[in-house]
Amino acid sequence: MRFRNAFRMIVNNFSNVYKLLLFRLITDVVFLSLSYAVVTLGLHVIFGSEQAREIVTLLGDFFKSLASGDSAFLSGFSEQFTGAVAAFLHLLGTQIGSIVWSVVGVALLYLLSRFFNGTAMFAMGQMINDRMETYGITRFSSAYFKNLLRATLYHAAYVPVAFFYDLFSLVACWFFFFFTPSFLPSWGLVTVFVGLSLSMAAFICLQALKMAFVSAWMPGIIADGKGVFAACKESFRGIKGFSGRFSQFLIAIYLIAAVNVVFALCTFGSALLITVPASYLLILSIQFVNYYEDNGKKYFLSYRTISGADGKPEGMGD
Repeated sequence: MRFRNAFRMIVNNFSNVYKLLLFRLITDVVFLSLSYAVVTLGLHVIFGSEQAREIVTLLGDFFKSLASGDSAFLSGFSEQFTGAVAAFLHLLGTQIGSIVWSVVGVALLYLLSRFFNGTAMFAMGQMINDRMETYGITRFSSAYFKNLLRATLYHAAYVPVAFFYDLFSLVACWFFFFFTPSFLPSWGLVTVFVGLSLSMAAFICLQALKMAFVSAWMPGIIADGKGVFAACKESFRGIKGFSGRFSQFLIAIYLIAAVNVVFALCTFGSALLITVPASYLLILSIQFVNYYEDNGKKYFLSYRTISGADGKPEGMGD
């Protein structure tokens, strides 16, 4: 019932998909451009070096030789490539300072991009909450600037925590991919497939676990005006219905992954302009539906239909 109600929230607020898309396109272009500039300026010595060009040339010659059947070149390729890689690694050792600062710069820009995109998500949360509470329509600009201070405080706390949690998730995926298959018989591609499957399952489960814990954090701030840390504390203490929330987010993430992959393949990637922002709104809607129902709050499903504390629709009179 909650999952269905969350989908109804998406339908009622679908115009917000385009607003979120426009905001993310602008911020992503800005931060990707800045990241490119940081990497180019910091690592131009490496990318423009003779060692890097030699590796690229050897790889190009390798594929040409495969196509033409040049066995003479292929027989000596391994030795040449090993020497080129060794020279390139030696160059990297002399440029370790530039590499570190470039990585730090890109990481900081990534955190800033998550922060700014997060403020837009906070505004979307306010718009969804207004729709659920009064069936009112709130302008994006109004919701954004009205909540800018609260959104800043929320994401100043959330973004670093989520960043390190995601790093932990990637390390867990790396473990499952490289170590778990070592306990299985060596079946070539089957072993690789098992490693990829376990890695994906681990990552999705960890993301669903994170969302289940923080599910009530943003809604608590927006719907009930709680402080950032008070709402965070109550969200992490929300043991009641935790397994249900975890299952909802687990299903939602798998569904989002499947829909985005299928639509991307069928439309040559163009549908991602709609499905990606819609995916974020689905996660937001699940958060707010769970918060309202866990706290016994009624909310609008349509102009003449509200959801009771048990999540079931109730009609309204004329």
